[in-house]
Amino acid sequence: MIKSMTGFGAGDGAVGEARVSVEIRSVNHRYFNPSIKLPNELSRWEAEVREALRRAVVRGHVTLTARVDRNRTDEARIDEERFGSYVEQVRKLHERFGITSPIDAAAILRLPDVICSESDEPTGTPEEFVAIVVRAVDALDRMRIAEGAKLAGYIEARLAVIADAVERIAERAPQRLVEQRERLRTAVQDLASGVTIDDQRLAQEIAILADRLDVSEEISRFHAHLGAVGSTLATPPADGVGKRIGFLLQELLREANTTGSKANDAAIVRDVILIKEELERIREQVENLE
Repeated sequence: MIKSMTGFGAGDGAVGEARVSVEIRSVNHRYFNPSIKLPNELSRWEAEVREALRRAVVRGHVTLTARVDRNRTDEARIDEERFGSYVEQVRKLHERFGITSPIDAAAILRLPDVICSESDEPTGTPEEFVAIVVRAVDALDRMRIAEGAKLAGYIEARLAVIADAVERIAERAPQRLVEQRERLRTAVQDLASGVTIDDQRLAQEIAILADRLDVSEEISRFHAHLGAVGSTLATPPADGVGKRIGFLLQELLREANTTGSKANDAAIVRDVILIKEELERIREQVENLE
């Protein structure tokens, strides 16, 4: 399926005696770029969480945060070792910067993980925690698929506009060659009034002009690239569509530039500009596709 790189998912459940909730957010990124933020008692399972994300997400910056809801009726205790470490660090800062005020014990107690409860000790199994992560990933995936379908529909509509413009160019190109040929013949005859014209040389110049203005190859490649984009949207590869469509857009833009440089015709130039505008609109959306 086509997936957006933007989404949100959440899940919760029990891990041992604690209640754990997980939230996952993803935004666009060139590669798979996870950011995992776990409380201390869950941090030992970061590798399992990372693997669960990697299996589900091909590309995108993914931020996962977990929260443990503890039973606050448990007896609180002070981690004296951590408290002492904080005091020693504050004392060194006082000495280094010449601070004379006394150390504030209340401020030290408010620092992370100084006051904890017995329920802060790690409980449960990694399987319990990963199951919650998987539920959040599934919710994220559903949102990314829904958003991807919307983006695919938008891209298909833009591709239809481009295809119509390409057909107009294909219809206009032969007539434009005839007009340019007659214009050149008339101009030469006007300039050569009273002078014998070498018909063979004139025919050669007309042939050179026709070759220089011919866009049949560009039209053929337009059709091929548009077909490739359509096939990619219809049958997305396992590694996502974003990079492939991004490459095909570059090729389409190259054909548009070449066609524009050969145009020498107002109607064709208008359609080339339209094509380039639509390609830019597609490119902006493709940046959000996995």
